[in-house]
Amino acid sequence: MSPRLILRITLALLCVCPAWYGAQAQSPWPNRPVRVIVPFPPGGSTMESVVRQLTQNLPQTLGHQILVDPRPGAGTVIGVDLAAKSTDGHTFVGVANSFTVNQTLVRNLPYDGLKDLQPVVLMARTANVLAAHPSVPAADFRALIAYARKFPGKLSYASFGNGTTAHFAGEMLKVGAGIDMVHIPYKGQGPALQDLLAGNVDIMFGNLPDFMPHIRAGKLKAYATTFLTRVPQAPELPTVAELGLPGFETDSWYGLLAPANASKEAVARMNTEINRVLADPGVRTTMIERGLEPLGGTVEKFGEHLRAEIAKYARVVREAKMKID
Repeated sequence: MSPRLILRITLALLCVCPAWYGAQAQSPWPNRPVRVIVPFPPGGSTMESVVRQLTQNLPQTLGHQILVDPRPGAGTVIGVDLAAKSTDGHTFVGVANSFTVNQTLVRNLPYDGLKDLQPVVLMARTANVLAAHPSVPAADFRALIAYARKFPGKLSYASFGNGTTAHFAGEMLKVGAGIDMVHIPYKGQGPALQDLLAGNVDIMFGNLPDFMPHIRAGKLKAYATTFLTRVPQAPELPTVAELGLPGFETDSWYGLLAPANASKEAVARMNTEINRVLADPGVRTTMIERGLEPLGGTVEKFGEHLRAEIAKYARVVREAKMKID
């Protein structure tokens, strides 16, 4: 068969069945580098470390580079909004508790968390720890509460932004213990922790993995953790619940979202790859040693978690009369 005849047959087939050709010509996902936006400041975010750990080996299985892109600001709203408006089919965003709090706390939110974004996978969670600068004149949790009641408004508590876990936990403590403290929001846990270490703020609820080295070094003193049961990484620390506030529980969780327009193939592939990494014994051991609980699971399971968290935080925002400072 001559080359000219082969060309004529090929062109004829394309004219008869262009849909077939389009399907064959379409590259499988991904066909370019994948971007994961982290809406927290670089260098002090547990979210960033989780994303980097779980994606560092994905280029070998996905065949394309993973770009971790820090886009902090406005209590994560800037980074999440950037992802929600992305149309390249290769952008994801890491989110934490603040994503669900912002649905109620932030007025005129530029995106709808349940309509403009879709769940991919819930990656991990960790307990928070209530810590103080050594200069705070309270040896333990009960003494701290007594001091706060005696001197209303004297204690300041830091958070890594409005609507973050640290803000939420501080307001829960104020309501539950009947105390008054001044909220000092920062643009991320890193700068908040630095000011706590310097004594510029008094106390803070922080992520356990990031605070324990400073606690064990004597640079901070720890009062309690925020799971309902003691955490294995610091069994010597009591829980807030066992110290007089039954039911007091907060955590920091870390999940991955995609824009609503992302393909089912992209979402399913990222869910599969992250779950595969989370199942690796070495990865699990490293995360647990750092105070993180590896999670994973289906897209649907994470969607249920998001809806439950939005409802929970909406209730607390109303009851605590939380506002953006």
